[in-house]
Amino acid sequence: MKYIAIALILIAVVAIRVAIFRARRHRRAERPPGASSRTSDVTETASAPAAALASPAHGRNGGRSADIGGRFGAVGMIATREITERVRSRFFRVGTLIVLIAVAAAIIIPTLHKSSNSRPTPQAIGVVGSLSPDLEHLVVAAGTANNDKVRFVTERSIAETKSALRAKTLAFAIIDGHEVLLWEPAALASSPADPVLVKDTAEYLGVLKAYRTAGLTPTQEADVDNSKPVPVRALQFGSSTSTRAIPVIGIVLLFVMLTQYCTWILIGVMQEKSSRVVEVLLATVRPIQLLGGKVLGIGLVALGQATLVVAFALLLANGVGSDLLKGDQPLALAAELCWLVLGYAFYCWVYAAAGSTAERQDQIQTLALPLSIPILVGYIFSLTVASSGNPSAFFKVLAYLPPTAPFCMSVLVGLGQATWWEFVASVLIAIAGTAGMAVLAARIYRRAVLRTGGRVRLRELLARSGS
Repeated sequence: MKYIAIALILIAVVAIRVAIFRARRHRRAERPPGASSRTSDVTETASAPAAALASPAHGRNGGRSADIGGRFGAVGMIATREITERVRSRFFRVGTLIVLIAVAAAIIIPTLHKSSNSRPTPQAIGVVGSLSPDLEHLVVAAGTANNDKVRFVTERSIAETKSALRAKTLAFAIIDGHEVLLWEPAALASSPADPVLVKDTAEYLGVLKAYRTAGLTPTQEADVDNSKPVPVRALQFGSSTSTRAIPVIGIVLLFVMLTQYCTWILIGVMQEKSSRVVEVLLATVRPIQLLGGKVLGIGLVALGQATLVVAFALLLANGVGSDLLKGDQPLALAAELCWLVLGYAFYCWVYAAAGSTAERQDQIQTLALPLSIPILVGYIFSLTVASSGNPSAFFKVLAYLPPTAPFCMSVLVGLGQATWWEFVASVLIAIAGTAGMAVLAARIYRRAVLRTGGRVRLRELLARSGS
């Protein structure tokens, strides 16, 4: 079943690629001879907002002039145009489809793999001391419920038990009915013990221990009702916990979407400046309105795509019965969505200001690398921690810095190592950093977007800002 699912996904990707190729060839056949599709598309996309804002209908007194002349009217029109153009683009639609296919594969393939490995797992349980028939029956029943084949092995001493645990001939051991002993934590992939069976056995031991000390008085009945599992002690601790799938998948999607939409802003601002359309636009609207409309429009597209991916993942996981999104994982997804918004809100101003300093494609390539360094740092650190499950103190510091917080704090939430107040504190710091970056970026954009004849140096703009 696993290989069938992989084959279906590959067929779907090939079918999409063939459809794109045929549509592209059809458009080329219908295009008039000598026409340049790339130039015409860029000019049409960039000049449409200028034509809409500079049309005579918007220049007359009364009617819609007050709304268009106001801040939200102009910003709303520019944002609407950005949304329309981005959603209509072939790159957006195909990219969204590929992301949905990747998410579906990440959810369905593990489910198929789990169902194919549904044979009972042998669990050899060592017994030191006495084991009551009631407890033995409960452990066997728990093993059957967890698809485990339980086998009890009588051990003569704790020393022999430890040797058997080290050699992994025993999954775990029950010591005198009061303790569960493991060689390493059951959550590790190298451990032969079933974590759920270990947990159930510890709970049953706690209940039986409470029953031995309980009578018929109300106090003793309360002791039975409030019994807790006995301690589970490991003789050796692993260096890492099991890999969490949701933080890893979320970090990859966050990185792809954040770089994609911020690059759109960088290229869009550069194209408007190089085509001189921005001069017409700024004759009708203020620079902050033009910049705000572009940032808002692309941001809403990013939020819509991310919401679609999250909703699709939740519905598909629920439909196929996957445990990938059970427990606290939906909360981790919500945190990823929140940090996508906050990360975009911070970086969009940075990329917009950088785009206003360039007017050629080669200058964009020069700017892209230094702008992406903080994103790469946060992405690489977060991917490593999400895989190992052991965040360092330095990583926790990065979770409070606006450039790296979208990656690091969302990983801490996915791993369950961030409290609510830590999350809120990181969000507030990110909002404050975004506000400061927006003020600086708007000042740079206003000074640089109309300067042509070469790339504008950031040092010159900052020097002029300070004067």
